[in-house]
Amino acid sequence: RFSLEGGESLIPILDELIQGSGDKGVKEIVIGMAHRGRLNVLVNILGKSPASLFDEFTGMSTLSPGVSSGDVKYHLGFSSDVETPGGPVHLTLAFNPSHLEIINPVVEGSVKARQDRAGPEGINTVIPILIHGDAAFSGQGIVMETLNMSQTRAFNTGGTVHIVINNQIGFTTNPSEARTSLYSSDIAKAIQAPIIHVNGDDPEAVVWAAQLATDFRYKFKQDIVIDLVCYRRHGHNEIDEPSFTQPLMYQTIATHPSTRTIFEKKLIEANVVTKQEVEKFDKKILEHFQSEFEASLIPKDPNVI
Repeated sequence: RFSLEGGESLIPILDELIQGSGDKGVKEIVIGMAHRGRLNVLVNILGKSPASLFDEFTGMSTLSPGVSSGDVKYHLGFSSDVETPGGPVHLTLAFNPSHLEIINPVVEGSVKARQDRAGPEGINTVIPILIHGDAAFSGQGIVMETLNMSQTRAFNTGGTVHIVINNQIGFTTNPSEARTSLYSSDIAKAIQAPIIHVNGDDPEAVVWAAQLATDFRYKFKQDIVIDLVCYRRHGHNEIDEPSFTQPLMYQTIATHPSTRTIFEKKLIEANVVTKQEVEKFDKKILEHFQSEFEASLIPKDPNVI
């Protein structure tokens, strides 16, 4: 369901942004994103129980009996507290409609209200993070409108960290058919925002980019963009077959090792971990998800069969 595979490095980016911001005294972070990778972020960053997620997919959810909008699961929001070196940070992932990038001004408004409520230090203690797709970042006018208001007196939130999941395709549209500029992130040059292009297959470089973005936002209170150059392992969603529309690209992707495989090989060769330790870790994770899935099938309400 709008898989993050190929762009898995989004997770260490977010983790580093949160931990680094918490270390600098940030107390609240509001995140806005579309569909791609949302389920991964819910579980791996905000700490939502996989059982709860599976529960919602199987239709067994009884959190609000008799109340359901029937909305798709990759619109779900969530909030939680995570521990950082500077203390707990409250994370909010905004609920999202299918309209790409419409969440941007919603997140900025939420952050602005929280900053005003927090007082003079609010600009340092509440920050926004916006996650975009490459095609949408350059293609949706609301992105430019949000960037344009970023340093105005009434709407300034002290700088937004933008992450572009640049998988080099927009549904079935090639970059050369979607924009004139070389990079989708080039529109951020209009507000002189720094843009960091980073290889998604290099997790260490990705973490460094997140550290730099955290430091920049803290010091200069302006927007910064991380262009995560990656790819899309599968189709746009569960019903798309990309080999029909991008056959050459997907021939290459089919033989390309995953980010995890590349990094695993690097760590084993550096004697950081052994192959046996990796296999043991894999088994533990798979068993955890299997047990969570089985738990999701158990009705929570005695009236539910």
